[in-house]
Amino acid sequence: MEQSFIMIKPDGVQRGLVGDIISRFENKGFSLKGLKLVSVDRAFAEKHYADLSARPFFNALVQYIISGPVVAMVWEGKSVVATGRKIIGATNPSDSAPGTIRGDFAIEMGRNVIHGSDAVESAAREIALWFPEGVVGWTSSLHPWVYEK
Repeated sequence: MEQSFIMIKPDGVQRGLVGDIISRFENKGFSLKGLKLVSVDRAFAEKHYADLSARPFFNALVQYIISGPVVAMVWEGKSVVATGRKIIGATNPSDSAPGTIRGDFAIEMGRNVIHGSDAVESAAREIALWFPEGVVGWTSSLHPWVYEK
């Protein structure tokens, strides 16, 4: 099974969307393996977004992520990275379909509610950064009702 890192950004936390977002991943059939509410400091945010450090919006993005608590999560399931990106929607909310998290809850790209790993490799890097203690190893009793084998 694949794992993905999902982060509810400060706007999603402040707006009380945590439960709605978790429900979307649970309802799809994915298993929650790690969850924590975190106040991120600047150095950690810069490390998380290091691949964007040359972009003109980098400083604003870092400042935004440290502006309030975030919810860091690890979700597991078949094709969870690609499917999670579909659940989340396009980075720009105006390009996101209704029914996606960003399509339903966001208007501006700078307040797009959620981050999700964009590849299996970046998921592994992000999970190692955010959950150095590891995640919970468990199998849901619903597993045979979600997966054929």
